[in-house]
Amino acid sequence: MTTRWETTTVNGSPMRVYLGIPDRPRRHPGIIVAQHGSGVDAFLQDVVHRLHREGYAVAAPELFHRQPEGLGLTERLVLMRDDDLVADISAAIAVLRGLDPHLGTLGVVGFCMGGRVSYLAACAIPGFKAAAVFYGGNILKAWGDGPTALERSEGLDCPLIGFFGAEDKNPSPEDVNLIHQELARLGKWHEFHSYQDTGHAFLSFGNPDRYRPRAARGAWGELLAFFDDRLWDAA
Repeated sequence: MTTRWETTTVNGSPMRVYLGIPDRPRRHPGIIVAQHGSGVDAFLQDVVHRLHREGYAVAAPELFHRQPEGLGLTERLVLMRDDDLVADISAAIAVLRGLDPHLGTLGVVGFCMGGRVSYLAACAIPGFKAAAVFYGGNILKAWGDGPTALERSEGLDCPLIGFFGAEDKNPSPEDVNLIHQELARLGKWHEFHSYQDTGHAFLSFGNPDRYRPRAARGAWGELLAFFDDRLWDAA
């Protein structure tokens, strides 16, 4: 397995990207991984490793690169802007395509704040063939000027799968239902999974208070089956 960091520049700001690129000379899909609030940490790097072992080219950009060091998560989220996030994900795609001559179709997945980023990217960036959201909060809110992520749902042109905890507060089950209703109204293909006795960040193995092994195993298996179905046949 070959993983490494690369650095690109987005609107004058250097952004690091954690990469896993298959060394087999045959066509394969790629996946963009959007970070959670802790950054591209051990959990996010493990996600990259696990997807890379499945044969995907994977890129996880550091989305806090415009911000000063030492800020707390709440301070960081206040500074996030949707237009910047779209530019960051687009730049990560460009890095992956520039380094991997065998790259085919693309998917996107994100966790927590990254779940929102994944939803946003799938709606705002053409070309994704599959998108996955793990407990993405604040989809009903805008970051910066412009529409909310939910209000951009008309632009979604790929299947979307979502994984949520029934005890989560952000997104709450009510939020998830509103997202479902809007996607259903627009005729967008989507499939949502909800896990009982489960709250936010249930896949985060480094947080024993939140980690739920059964939900984590089930959701990860569904994710791999979804990407396998939607990405490999078209790669």
